[in-house]
Amino acid sequence: MRRIVIALAGTVTALVMLFSWPSSTNRSTSSTTGGTAGTGTTGGTGSGTTSGSTTAGSGTTGSAAGSTTYDGAVASTRWGDVQVRITVTNGKVTASEAIAYPNGNGHDQQINAYAIPILNQEAVAAQSASISMVSGATVTSQGYVQSLQSALDKAGI
Repeated sequence: MRRIVIALAGTVTALVMLFSWPSSTNRSTSSTTGGTAGTGTTGGTGSGTTSGSTTAGSGTTGSAAGSTTYDGAVASTRWGDVQVRITVTNGKVTASEAIAYPNGNGHDQQINAYAIPILNQEAVAAQSASISMVSGATVTSQGYVQSLQSALDKAGI
């Protein structure tokens, strides 16, 4: 009798864990930013999308509103380069965007259409590079964090 109870409890536990596990079919693959904008590609082993024209690790850009943008250094990953630009207003990160990221094939596009908006939001919310990795986009997430930390260092945050 005791073995039956243990077997049933184990089965129920396994089923609960199985059905609560997040799968890729539970996620939307559309980007909240309307897709990837801009032209050009970055070097490395893969290709990437670049919005605007920036150079690797470029400096700062000021605006009339008192906000300054900082470009992080390009982080080379095995799938392509990742670069982050942050906007700082009054010592706080008000915006973060990936200006270069792997986008060389349909799989990269699908993954990063989901991951990049999340990473951008996490960076603004955390006000640091201590952000959660996006499951399924670990390589891009690691490159994003490296470039984000570089931009934060330039901003003195």
